[in-house]
Amino acid sequence: MTGHDDQARPIPVGSGRSDPSAPPDPLATQRIPAGESPTAATQAAWSRTAPARAVPPTTVLPVIEPGPAAQLPGHDPYAGWYAATEPAPHAQAPYAASAPAPPAAYRPSTSRGPAAPESPVRPRRRRRVLRRTLLVLLALLLGAGGYLVYVPWSAWQRVERVDASPTQRPSVGKGKNYLLVGSDSREGLTAAEAAALGADTENVGKRTDTIMLVHVSENGGKPVVVSLPRDSYVAIPGNGTNKINAAFAFGGAKLLTQTVELATGLRVDGYLEIGFAGFAGVVDSLGGVQICVQRAMKDAFSGLDVQAGCQTMTGKTALAYVRARHSDPKGDLGRAERQRQFLAAVTKQAASLDTIINPPRYTGFADAAAKGIIVGSTTSLADAVAVLRALRAVGNGEGVSVQVPVENPAYQTKNAGVAVKWNDAQAKAMFAQLRADQPVSVPAG
Repeated sequence: MTGHDDQARPIPVGSGRSDPSAPPDPLATQRIPAGESPTAATQAAWSRTAPARAVPPTTVLPVIEPGPAAQLPGHDPYAGWYAATEPAPHAQAPYAASAPAPPAAYRPSTSRGPAAPESPVRPRRRRRVLRRTLLVLLALLLGAGGYLVYVPWSAWQRVERVDASPTQRPSVGKGKNYLLVGSDSREGLTAAEAAALGADTENVGKRTDTIMLVHVSENGGKPVVVSLPRDSYVAIPGNGTNKINAAFAFGGAKLLTQTVELATGLRVDGYLEIGFAGFAGVVDSLGGVQICVQRAMKDAFSGLDVQAGCQTMTGKTALAYVRARHSDPKGDLGRAERQRQFLAAVTKQAASLDTIINPPRYTGFADAAAKGIIVGSTTSLADAVAVLRALRAVGNGEGVSVQVPVENPAYQTKNAGVAVKWNDAQAKAMFAQLRADQPVSVPAG
């Protein structure tokens, strides 16, 4: 050591001697020079004077009282302090200027103390804000979902219904089959409304320009839309053989359904019909529907006059587009192709995000559909949704659009003029596949 020697005093490890009347043990009060360890005798003396709860001798902490040398520059006044968890260094060399610094736990702190813990009020406030935000979002989602469900449900309550279930029917097959009919009836149209649609008000009775079967698979297969040309020459129960649309004129929805079931062997699970005004109203409620025309078309009978290319059609133009056949080289078959094309485009537009997130358009479409369609008395809203999904899948390329196999598109009949004759073998094979809910093997139409 340099300069002055430090003074030392023993740490009292007990509150007194075990026997107060006994004379004091000189070893128990022996002073230990700084930097030196107590002898075994001194430790034994300390043990005799300590109570049962005394700290073991190996953990005695000699406290160094800084002497004048502690005031010298560069001198550490805390040298010689030992951690309570370390044994006393019996063989430690006397303190030197180069001795290691004392443990960090015994150095004087220059900080202002530990940082105050975060108040529990702030996390609770954040949790409350998060809870309220989630509740608001949940309410908005539930409200939007309720709105999307309520609008079509409310419109469905106003739909006109008709008996379309015949008494004699084929057995139930796999999957669901729906009959979709487009009527050209002018019933309910004023002269001005008919003129606006490019039609006359002649009383032609109930006729149909569009007859389709929509098959929805029960095992996740692609939906299939099959066109039945309106001039198809088939047997009509109780009316001999005639064009298939004559069944609609003879007996309405019920006889048409029975005729289709007899010709195809498929049981019809639902019936949907849309007329002139209804079709145009649905298209206009969507703000028009975009359709791509392969070639320029002009038809004096339907009032169609369009150029080739993709364009947005209004209700009037759309109606003329799906009715025209005299200007189409394929005649009735070409019209059936355009009808499937347009119905797929309509349903795709109706189910688009632009329609769903636009309340006026969404409700307008539902109202127009409710006014313009007629459904079978046993047809449910779920059935109508299934048909719309199938048509949308066809429009997105995820469904199959076909036409019944035809043997002769200009078949000369004895009682109905020129008609469309099916290829019976191929038609029966296709309908058997649909009945078994299997993929159809005929080329897409």
